[in-house]
Amino acid sequence: MNKSNTCCAPAVQPSASPTPMSHDEHRRTVRDAYAQVAQAGDKEQGGGSASSCCGISDDSAINALISTRLGYSQADLDLVPAGADMGLGCGNPKAIAALKPGETVIDLGSGGGFDCFLAVGEVGSSGRIIGVDMTPDMISKARVNALKGQYENVEFRLGEIEHLPIADGVADVVISNCVINLSPDKPQVFREAWRVLKAGGRLAISDVVATAPLPEDMRSDAALVAGCMGNASLIADLEAMMRAAGFEQICIQPKDESKAFIEDWAPGRKVTDFVVSATIEAVKPGVTP
Repeated sequence: MNKSNTCCAPAVQPSASPTPMSHDEHRRTVRDAYAQVAQAGDKEQGGGSASSCCGISDDSAINALISTRLGYSQADLDLVPAGADMGLGCGNPKAIAALKPGETVIDLGSGGGFDCFLAVGEVGSSGRIIGVDMTPDMISKARVNALKGQYENVEFRLGEIEHLPIADGVADVVISNCVINLSPDKPQVFREAWRVLKAGGRLAISDVVATAPLPEDMRSDAALVAGCMGNASLIADLEAMMRAAGFEQICIQPKDESKAFIEDWAPGRKVTDFVVSATIEAVKPGVTP
């Protein structure tokens, strides 16, 4: 499941008769939604909406407004190629990643490459960025953006975050922006993140978490699932998954101020009674050789 910068489905509408989805149906729903977003961003059309995490827009002013609400600065937005900022996500993982020159960073669900390109400014020319996304349209878009920006140390790989196309122990930091909540198998995502991290490596994630058990009608609503709300996990459950994967120093910090924009993702659904954006940090134990 992938998306980073891509908490993305078209405007959320309640499903007529929600029924539980299989893992394959879940992935297909999310992949199709993100493909629509990537394709829409490539079209020469105006308009859009600043009201949802997954609204389709190619209006740079609207996208900038959304991104600044998520915690990015105008200076951040000015650094990336046109088209990389799709106005998506639920926070700014770079703000908590404490990236250093020369580090290798993996972005789970890299979307159009926005967070990858921002990471380059922190790790420098001696660092390396690998973005992974399961949506071919997003990978194509990110690669075009990388060419625009002439980034030589950024690459994008097609794959699922539950099965990363990356060798063991190569990353100093794993980042992600509103993607892991989409996965039908979050424990496997954290096991994979642990696998690709070096000893002493760290997680720096922005994501949507559940503060109360979600009603079944929300969990079964395909639009809410693809819109980063219907598949959110409880904080305690996420902590248990991360500990089981081997992580230590786990810190999940809900951001109550995020309710101001999350409530706009699904108007009238009262989603902020159940979900909120949070920062998620953890460390793989050990010392890097």
